[in-house]
Amino acid sequence: MTRLADLELITRIADLGSLTAAAKSLDCSPAAASAALQRLEAQWGVAIFVRSTRSLRLSAEGERLMPHVRQALQALGQARAAAQPHRQVLRGELQISMPSDLGRHVLLPWLEAFQQQHPQLALRLHLSDHNTDLMRVPVDIAIRYGAPADSTQVALPLLPDNHRVLVASPAYLARHGVPAQAQDLADHEALRFMLGGEVPKVWRLQIEHRWVDVPVHGRHSTNDGEVVKRWALAGLGIAHKSWLDVAAELATGQLVQVNPAWRGEPAPLHLVLPGRRQVTPAARALRDWIRQQLEGLTAGVRG
Repeated sequence: MTRLADLELITRIADLGSLTAAAKSLDCSPAAASAALQRLEAQWGVAIFVRSTRSLRLSAEGERLMPHVRQALQALGQARAAAQPHRQVLRGELQISMPSDLGRHVLLPWLEAFQQQHPQLALRLHLSDHNTDLMRVPVDIAIRYGAPADSTQVALPLLPDNHRVLVASPAYLARHGVPAQAQDLADHEALRFMLGGEVPKVWRLQIEHRWVDVPVHGRHSTNDGEVVKRWALAGLGIAHKSWLDVAAELATGQLVQVNPAWRGEPAPLHLVLPGRRQVTPAARALRDWIRQQLEGLTAGVRG
């Protein structure tokens, strides 16, 4: 009989491209993960992944299987969510910090649905693109891009394979053309997000399997990620945004990827807690709920 944990493992391996990283994200040992993968491959009679000393990728059979595995996990997750309120009553309050654009346009409806399932749990939302210091500010959970620098904090993966993409409106590209080479970006208006008060002078891109720092220029810069997206939608230039922030606009065609072959920097999404003691049932339930929504979102795009 196929185990649910084994299905979750192979999707995580496919997302991360690493058995060790997948094991870490699921709080199990690499040896246990390897044994689970071998067990599942033996049950199904196929090699799900092609392995070498330096890499691991889906086999042709694995590519065909993964959409069905993801759909099965999504259906099971919805069944668990429907049954959860009857198994456990969550009470109290959670103060949650999150980025402005992601919070307003992606997380907010998901959090409202989560709160409807748990009416005795209060959520207090803090939306800001400034990384809140969890040791100084009364916040229980931070939803952040990137892993925390503080090793005492706990980072629970939400979307580990998220990355940045170059986007612009169709109208802007019709007026100014699509940059064919990386250096062509210097001739375009870069809509830049300031982190820590600094305006970036380069965007780091992976082009033909090589990372390059591409100089960018422009008159538009801000410390608010939502403003960057609004500028892009208004046709004012090219933005370097997290894929998750612009997934909806890409799906509707309001924004398009400037060059899909160019991949931006990794932007893994985590649910961050001050320490192990803060990994409460409410925090775990919230993590599971957001991951379920993200799996549905990414499965819809991939499918």
